[in-house]
This record gives sequence, C-alpha cells and structure tokens, in this order.
Amino acid sequence: MSVLKTAIAVLLAAPAFAAEGVPAPAALIAHEWGTFTSVAGDDGNPVPWSPLSGPSDLPCFVLHGLERKVELGPSLVRMETPVLYFYTPRPMTLSVQVAFPQGRITEWYPQTGKGTPASDVYSRIEWNPVEVFPGEDPAFPTEKTASHYYAARATDASPIRIGRQDEKMIFYRGVGSFSPPVRPAFASDGRLEIRNTGVEPIPATILFENRHGKIGYRLIPHLDERSAKVEAPELNSDMETLLGNVAATLVEFGLYPKEAAAMIETWRDSWFEEGMRIFYIVPRVTVDALLPLAIHPAPAGIARVFVGRIEILSPAMRQTIENALATGDVAALKRYGRFLDPFLAAIDRNFAPIQSPAAASFLQSRYNAVSPSCAQ
Repeated sequence: MSVLKTAIAVLLAAPAFAAEGVPAPAALIAHEWGTFTSVAGDDGNPVPWSPLSGPSDLPCFVLHGLERKVELGPSLVRMETPVLYFYTPRPMTLSVQVAFPQGRITEWYPQTGKGTPASDVYSRIEWNPVEVFPGEDPAFPTEKTASHYYAARATDASPIRIGRQDEKMIFYRGVGSFSPPVRPAFASDGRLEIRNTGVEPIPATILFENRHGKIGYRLIPHLDERSAKVEAPELNSDMETLLGNVAATLVEFGLYPKEAAAMIETWRDSWFEEGMRIFYIVPRVTVDALLPLAIHPAPAGIARVFVGRIEILSPAMRQTIENALATGDVAALKRYGRFLDPFLAAIDRNFAPIQSPAAASFLQSRYNAVSPSCAQ
C-alpha cells in the first residue's frame, strides 16, 4: 500500500494537522463516514435486491434489530457501516440520535442505552447517555474471527462508553427505500451516461471497473450538469494510485486522514472487487435529509462524508455471466458475490439464458443457503 501510505503521510504532514493527524480540539467535534450501496437497472434506476442475504461480515457482539437469518426482503439501498467519531479535550456526556425516515436500522453497536431502537419499524435510534473520555485506552471487544469492522477503530477519536460497552465509535447499518441521486445507464453509442437527478451538485464521482483483475477508473470532479457521458475506463490503472486519489477525496470533503484510511481499509476488498460501479460523494444536504442527526450538547463542528456506490451491469459483464451460465463456470459466477442475483434478474428480463447443470446446481444452492447466526 505504498502510494496510499504516501498520500496519507503527505496529508498528515500538512500544517493544519497535529502530529497524529487531528487538530487538537478546543471543543467537541463529530465526524461520520458511511456508504449507500445500490444496483442500477438497464435504465439507470435502482432495482430491488436483497442486501441482507448471505453471511454476515460483522462480529457477533454487534446488535441486531432482526434475527440474522431473517431477511427483510428486497430493498433499493443498503446503508453500510456509518460510524460516528467524537473528538473532545475533556470528558463529556452526550446523547446521540439518528433518524432514517426512508429506511430502517438493522444493526448497531454499542447498545443504545435505552433498549432497542424506536418501535416505529426501527426508523430511528438513540444512544443515551454516551460517555466520551479522551486520553484513555480501554479494551474494545474482539473475536477470533476476522472482520473488517475492526479497521474503523484505527483513528485518533476519543473512546466512548455506553452502559458497560466500550468502543472507539458508534456504528450502525440499515436498509433504505429511497432512490439515489445518480442514474448510470449505457447510451446507444456505448458510453455510460451518468445523470444527476438530485437538486444538489455531485461533488466527486469515480467510474471504476475490475475485469478479471485488471482495473481502470475515470474521475469526474463535479457533476453539476444534468448528465455526463463517459467512456468505459481503460483497464491499465494500478490500485495504489486509485487508493491515493480516494483518500485525498475523502479528506477534501471533511474526514481526517486516519479516518479516510480507516474507511478505505474497511471497504477495500468490497469496493474494488470484480465488476463495474460508480462511487460518488453524497452531497451533505442529501445526507442530512436522509439521516437527520442530533447530538446534544451540539458539537462545534460536524463532518458527514458518505460515499454512494452503484453497481452496474456492463455489456462485458453480461456476456461473461451468460457464458458462465452456459458452460458451468461457477468460479466466474461467484466473483459477482451478492450482486449476482440482481444481475441475473436483469438478464432474465431480456431472455432466459441457457443454464448448464453445474450452474443450475450452484444457483439453487445459493437460494437454499441459510446465513449463519450468532448466539446473542
């Protein structure tokens, strides 16, 4: 990760940051990052998919609004890994509330302090009281099984305590029924048309593709027009340069360098896996409307940096999946992970692809699989 480390080192060396990369807080500061993941149909509109299917990637101490093996059914958006950090020069006691009026909160940690989330279908959650104690180094919960959850702790944020549970951040997840403000669809000339259907400009967008391990990307700095057409990226880029660009973008829009590095480390394997997708910075006004946040006492500053992720079924991917179905290339099908089902649904809408016995058996095993559960 030499380029990413270099980019972070340069950012840490900037005069605005202390030696550890965070300005010494004179008052309470709150920072948050998270992602909204969706799948685009042929027309660019989001399609329903099952974001809670498959094995959980969370430690078993994370709390759940529903049993792990119970699915909520298809949704348009998976709100993944929002985490809230707090920076303060002295111990404080806070109350923190997040509402999700167009969705429901499905997982969280630490405990809320007031039992389970609100009864209105988990559309809001409150942690109260939240004790923030800078300068201490408590033991945080861990398990033997590896999890990307732990990467989010690698920051200089103050530890928090809710009840008897200590953590470096507040974590929550959910599923939503809203439509993202970006619509990607292939035009008749073969280029990808990216439409901004929201009111606010999209401040930064990346078109990324990983095809059989070769990667490429294109940067779109400011999508303030209604649409922009871009060519598919040439597959001759290197991952480290891309990671440096992503880190710099996250810092530009408000994260501290270590927070940006923690976000990238959390999502690196998933963000850059096989396939084509768009990443974009969700406008702050949009984040505040989708996820109203209330912290008391009010922080002197709040940064909320959310990355939208939209999966795209490219013509090349469509051909690869159709060939894999016909030849029984299960390994090729597995590369698309949790997004294979919505891609298959899109292909089926046009025609019924030929399926080999091996492919049919693999697909049936996916439908019959039960996600592992934790003893709570």
